[in-house]
Amino acid sequence: PEQIATIVDDTVSGRLSRIEIAAWLTALHIRGMDVDEIAAYTQAMADSGSRISFEGRRVFDFHSFGGLPGNKITPIVVSIVAAAGLTIPKLSSRAISSACGTADFVETFCRVDLGTDEVRHIAEEVGGVFSWTGATDLGPAGDDFITVQRPLGIDPRPQLLASIMSKKVAAGATDLLMDIPLGTEAKVSSFEEAKAYSRDLMDLGDRLGIRVECAITYAEQPLGYAVGPILEARECMEVLEGRCQGDVADKACICAGTLLEMAGIPDGQNKAKRILESGQAMGKFREIVAAQGGNPEVSSEDMVPGEFSMEILAERDGFVKRIYNREIVSVAKAAGAPNDKGAGVIVWRKVGSKVSEGDVLMTIHADREDKLGH
Repeated sequence: PEQIATIVDDTVSGRLSRIEIAAWLTALHIRGMDVDEIAAYTQAMADSGSRISFEGRRVFDFHSFGGLPGNKITPIVVSIVAAAGLTIPKLSSRAISSACGTADFVETFCRVDLGTDEVRHIAEEVGGVFSWTGATDLGPAGDDFITVQRPLGIDPRPQLLASIMSKKVAAGATDLLMDIPLGTEAKVSSFEEAKAYSRDLMDLGDRLGIRVECAITYAEQPLGYAVGPILEARECMEVLEGRCQGDVADKACICAGTLLEMAGIPDGQNKAKRILESGQAMGKFREIVAAQGGNPEVSSEDMVPGEFSMEILAERDGFVKRIYNREIVSVAKAAGAPNDKGAGVIVWRKVGSKVSEGDVLMTIHADREDKLGH
């Protein structure tokens, strides 16, 4: 542990060059770590910055491994869980390789640049937070490693697990739900790999004093229909407003319900569904938005995508057999997402849908006409 802590401290304080950090990450990629070493690595990264203390209160959190376009459930889950009376200060990332991270779409309707003290205060006052991790000083070592790791094209398992868990430790989490999207083009592409991650995360949680549950979820096509900041914010609000059902609402209720059951609330999924359908979740959402400096009266109708658009039409009759997630992400990014908030893609037909020649398969939105191309 002392040697691992020294490497983390030397990285954060700038005593190691990028080449030396790259050598460390490459060693992790090739050699790996056992669970005890990952736990020590996690603690060292958590100690590299500030920590939030909620003075004995149970603190709930959830995290998605990523790799699923349109995974816009965070504000819905937080709103449901907070409406049930629990504390859930959810800190999310921006897009790294995707077309939209949670913080990228949440900032279209409220502040996400909350400091550590603001996160604690808002969580204590209204129960929930959906802010950006990068504005805090929680586990900053993970970000230092990621900046070196990204151009190497590697994602060492110990680094991934320690980066995730160090921020949970620093944020004071006691109960954590991990969403592991499973799909051909997701970060986790086999059920065996998903089960291995689940075992590692639960073992790691035991060593860190965090109760961890894992949900392996479907990721063979985008979640919902929208990919891109304003488009995802609109669909997220439509679910909260009760105007949109389907896979987004289902997944949000499954995740929120699991957290409720971890808190000892029976029949969690149905309880989560009732909180959503009754409007309680929307009421809590408005409270959190107001606390984070946004307009509490914001609605899905306020979320207007880029004015320039292009429709992609079906060239023949048939059924949708497969959707290539990476290609959807590439198109959304080419249109300007996530930096251009109005840019993105609406996927109108999902896997299994019957399609006739001339039907609209998807609509591409952009803030600038030249981003659409031809």
